[in-house]
Amino acid sequence: MALESRQPGATVVPLLISSDKTQLTVFRGKTAYPIYMGIGNIPKDIRRKPSRSAQMLIGYIPTSKLEGMTNKAARRCALANMFHSCMEKVLNPIRSCGETGLVIMCGDGTWRRCHPIFATFVGDYPEQTLVSCTYSGRCPKCSVPHDQLGEYNFFPRRSYAVAIDTYFLADEDVQGFHPACRAAGLKPVYHPFWQFLPLTDIFLAITPDILHQLLQGVIKHLVAWLTHPDLFGVTNVNARCWSLPPNHHITLFMKGLPFSRVTGKEHKDICRILIGLITDLPILGGHSPVRVVRAVRAILDFVYLAQYPSHTTDTLNLLEHSLTQFHDNKDTFIALGVRENFLIPKIHSMLHYKSSITLFGTTDNYNTEQSERLHIDMAKNAYRASNRKDEYPQMTAWLERREKMHTHAAFIRWRQHNDRAPTRDLVPMAPPKAQLRHHKMTKHPTLKAVSFETLAEQYGASEFQDALADYIARINHPGASAATLRARASDTLIPFRTVPVFHRIKFTSASNISEIVDSVVIRPEQIDTRGRIVPPRFDTVLVRGTHQDVMHGNNGESYHI
Repeated sequence: MALESRQPGATVVPLLISSDKTQLTVFRGKTAYPIYMGIGNIPKDIRRKPSRSAQMLIGYIPTSKLEGMTNKAARRCALANMFHSCMEKVLNPIRSCGETGLVIMCGDGTWRRCHPIFATFVGDYPEQTLVSCTYSGRCPKCSVPHDQLGEYNFFPRRSYAVAIDTYFLADEDVQGFHPACRAAGLKPVYHPFWQFLPLTDIFLAITPDILHQLLQGVIKHLVAWLTHPDLFGVTNVNARCWSLPPNHHITLFMKGLPFSRVTGKEHKDICRILIGLITDLPILGGHSPVRVVRAVRAILDFVYLAQYPSHTTDTLNLLEHSLTQFHDNKDTFIALGVRENFLIPKIHSMLHYKSSITLFGTTDNYNTEQSERLHIDMAKNAYRASNRKDEYPQMTAWLERREKMHTHAAFIRWRQHNDRAPTRDLVPMAPPKAQLRHHKMTKHPTLKAVSFETLAEQYGASEFQDALADYIARINHPGASAATLRARASDTLIPFRTVPVFHRIKFTSASNISEIVDSVVIRPEQIDTRGRIVPPRFDTVLVRGTHQDVMHGNNGESYHI
């Protein structure tokens, strides 16, 4: 704000920096350390789509482990200094731009003087401690002691001014530099990359991470606690998994809960059924499971509330209330012998979600799921395009060519549509509206001839003939009164006894007819090739329309609603 007051008309552009190591190959252990950067004022529905190029790759950090250094402490210090030195070189161009500003065209076509400011850092806990120069096992945002990580207390935020004064000693007082770093709880890094960036508070810039902190962290710990031999046990929990009936949008773990190499999506699927797996399940020692269920429910409430795409004061209060409920009931895990303590940094990080959401918006703005998806295009595919020898120059050359092709294609689309500017996607979007969808049917039905009796017995459509007669009467006599339509329907003769049936209806978006956005499944009970019974599935569909609406099938015929 001070910068804007000195320079009227200036606009601060928040920058999002993300970093995370990724495995390039299944064998040989090849890794890459890409760094991504994006602009914080781009709408999140654009930023979350890799094809819109709202986040760009700005470099690769060396992944050398410096195995030639035998001293582990010296090796860790050298790796931290190497990371910050590389980041300083990569982000050095925005340093002068953040101070003096540069004139660029905004998404609305207006030229403004903009000041790019490093605002948020998105990464897993190891990257958070590396960037903030804090030690592992400590919080990168507040000054909580290690032995109090499991307590539900708010501690003072780390002082950015103290950190800056400490790191200035690297040039002024070399002998007092290391003791000062130990006193401040910081790593002795020689000039962190954020030390000279304007209007930057690295401790404030650390953001929550739904993927690694909650799904791959807290939920992973929770599943391990529930399947502990002193609690419910693996056998009892897996027996509940096997007995779950098929349901819409629920993954069945027929082999039991996975415990190794679990993806974020699998942890999301586990969250949907976890409370049902332990409800009324007795604890092996005969203890009451009430407090365990309360703690699990509180964590699940927190996970789902933290992922809301929009928040109000009420939802943030509910988020804090669910965290309070967990801390009020967590001692039951210690009493049952499942845990000895809760000195887990990822559980402590839940304390900072409310304040971070208030400062930076909803968590889907800075979730590492986006960077994990970028790894495919920016690292894995680029590595596959190389000859696996001296791969980084080849990867960067391949990515530069891809970016030029993408830019040229965007320019061609702009010229073809005669738009004002190719950056029209950056214009703030209007409030969301109901999406218009078109149905997409297969050319041939699933079953060519199904009798009315079968429709009533297996599909539950007991009044199909009456509904069909009413439909025909409305089509043939539009505008007639209700009494006239009932009389016409009773006189309607249906000259056939079977109808074709489609077991799946797909819906496409109005903007892209090749993109399937939803589907409806209608399937009676069946027996598969192994003789097992497949339960029926009938999705609920709400159709809004009038008799004047027309749907066109794939064969060119028209159908009235």
